[in-house]
Amino acid sequence: MAPTRVHQRLRMVIAAVVSVAVTVVLSGTAHAGPTVADIEKQIDKAWNEAEPLIEKYNATHEQYVKNKAKQDALLKQIAPLQIQVDLAQVKVGAIAAAAYRGGRVGTMSAMFAARSPEDFVDSLSYLDMIARQQSNEVESVRVAKEQYETQKQPIDVLVAELKGQDAQLATQKKDIEKRLAELQTLRKQAYGSSTGGVGKYRQWTCPSEYLPTKGYKAASFACKQAGKPYVWAAAGPNYYDCSGLTMTAWKQVGVYLPHNAYAQRHSMPYVSRANLQIGDLVFYYSDIHHVAIYVGNGKVMTAPQTGDVVRMANMDNGVVNSFGRPG
Repeated sequence: MAPTRVHQRLRMVIAAVVSVAVTVVLSGTAHAGPTVADIEKQIDKAWNEAEPLIEKYNATHEQYVKNKAKQDALLKQIAPLQIQVDLAQVKVGAIAAAAYRGGRVGTMSAMFAARSPEDFVDSLSYLDMIARQQSNEVESVRVAKEQYETQKQPIDVLVAELKGQDAQLATQKKDIEKRLAELQTLRKQAYGSSTGGVGKYRQWTCPSEYLPTKGYKAASFACKQAGKPYVWAAAGPNYYDCSGLTMTAWKQVGVYLPHNAYAQRHSMPYVSRANLQIGDLVFYYSDIHHVAIYVGNGKVMTAPQTGDVVRMANMDNGVVNSFGRPG
């Protein structure tokens, strides 16, 4: 066989081997499981869809609790009035029954029972007086009760609306938690545990010395919560979500914040990055669905997401929206 033909045959064999190898590689790639990076991208995507719903749930649930308390307070105010109405009606009924049994009811009865014209007039006056007194008593109580029920009515409407929203958000949250549970299963396959992704972040120790200010004290409290699991809608003492952590940290120094990142942002003045102080809050994303507390050196304490724990992280791990200072 001529050398050229040998070379041609050899090239054909090599090409065939390469073709088979490429096919095997491509086939293997097509059916390979997701990489760690792929899993983390899926988790981050799902979480950025879930957290706004959680924060909305927090805000709605907080409104629901407050308005339910208002409703309960009004019901307590109305309850004594209802008792007064009931007692007044019983009293009127008892007087009428007693008058009937004594034969002193009605004009004819009064006339026949009277020993003289003067007695007749006195009997009628007595009956009229009792009737007016009881009627006025019942009417005044009825008016007062009606006023309270008028005040309660819009609260009833609002509470019913919020209760419906509360139930709806809880249902939506269950659906998202189901999706996150699936992703946590993938994470466990990739890392060997459902919290394996936490290990990709370096851990820092909170500053050991603090100034005696509210901000430092709030930051110190947040640091001490490190390692406690993220649980949605939780605000301590054993579990936290993002706004629950910042709310509870500042509550320790007498500053009360709503349990919602967006509402927290609008409850305090803005500060610039250049003027950031320990204890200030860092808000994330264009719709402000995440918040953390600044602890110095470009770090924040944060309750990141389901499957994670309260921990320190680089402040710029997420897309920073703005900064605020409670007070």
